[in-house]
Amino acid sequence: MHEHSFILKGNLCYSETKDRLSVTEQGYLVCCEGISRGVFPVIPDKYQNLPVKDYGDRLIIPGMTDLHVHAPQYPFRGIGMDLELLDWLNTHTFPEESRYADPEYAEKAYRIFVEDLRKSASTRAVIFGTIHLPATEFLMKELDASGLVTYVGKVNMDQNCTDDLRETDAHVSLESTAAWLRETSGKYPNAHPILTPRFAPTCSGPLLEGLGKLQKEYGLPVQSHLSENLSEIAWVQELFPWSSCYGNVYEHYGLFGGDVKTVMAHCVHSSDQEVELMKKNGVYVAHCPQSNINLSSGIAPIRRYLEAGIPTGLGTDIAGGANMSMFRCMADAIGVSKLYWRLADQNRKPLTMEEAFFLATKGGGSFFGKTGSFEEGYEVDALVLDDTGIRTTKELSTKERLERYIYLAEEGGRLVGKYAAGKELF
Repeated sequence: MHEHSFILKGNLCYSETKDRLSVTEQGYLVCCEGISRGVFPVIPDKYQNLPVKDYGDRLIIPGMTDLHVHAPQYPFRGIGMDLELLDWLNTHTFPEESRYADPEYAEKAYRIFVEDLRKSASTRAVIFGTIHLPATEFLMKELDASGLVTYVGKVNMDQNCTDDLRETDAHVSLESTAAWLRETSGKYPNAHPILTPRFAPTCSGPLLEGLGKLQKEYGLPVQSHLSENLSEIAWVQELFPWSSCYGNVYEHYGLFGGDVKTVMAHCVHSSDQEVELMKKNGVYVAHCPQSNINLSSGIAPIRRYLEAGIPTGLGTDIAGGANMSMFRCMADAIGVSKLYWRLADQNRKPLTMEEAFFLATKGGGSFFGKTGSFEEGYEVDALVLDDTGIRTTKELSTKERLERYIYLAEEGGRLVGKYAAGKELF
């Protein structure tokens, strides 16, 4: 089979828009040099010479993008879920992340994370590392070798954290980040750097200002957290009293969209002003429903962001979210949207299955460019799903089989094929 040019046959499902799901039963997805040439009911003459991988009656969907995940938190997922955000950070997160100063521990932990991510439904991910350079580069090296396509961030923080994780000052943090960028520049084709101020409370003004300058120098994207928790928002206002909203802190330092590709996790309690700022600057929202439940943060108004045209995708937020499954993430996104509609704003209808599927594939995938769909011109990321282990007496349509898989993937579903950027991973 040609590594980047081939045809996949099966029941193909992909998003055209957030409301429109395209279904082609026993169709053919044509991939040439890693790029989709489209989905067809029969193979066009000009592609007859390409090798065909026939997956029979299985479902074939685009690969999914996890827009927000913390790799160093993977060892303690499922622990400490009775705490709110700030207590959880101090009790579990910061002590665990400090262990990544030990290269031996970091390598052991990151190998497990990358192996499991490779087996998951995620073909792309936007990932937080830690402040530690050797550990972060090892993570990039492992991810690059996995065939997954990722952004990886060396975290910056010089205040309001444990001593083990506090970088000495803004200068030291910035020098360390610049050294990391020099060391990894162009080194890992599948693992790209992304600037990563952990969140505004852990970054001094001089550090944020310096990161803004590094962004301009290197033209890098940015990831961070925004308006996740009410006490966090109040804390940001105390630390940056001049700011008009939490997002304004990042904007002030050139780290909030516009010419800077930016993804902000959570956005649970964004004010009207902040929503307008996100919309104006094209800032991505990484919706992390399971994490927002586990840490008692609240419910993000995703319908509002979709209506405003704010680019939005889904994130597992390991280990605030305990589960790496993007199928679980979709089901949770639909579930919490129903609670938001019932309890917070009955003018904001719950998410549909089609919309949740869009968020997990094309919506989040667009952070990487043209990916997350099988439309012509898109990079081919694909998942092959075997749902025969999810037993039923009913005759189901292809769309119903997909919906059922979203909810029951862990009950009998099997991921039997995976492709990223036109390359077969398994």
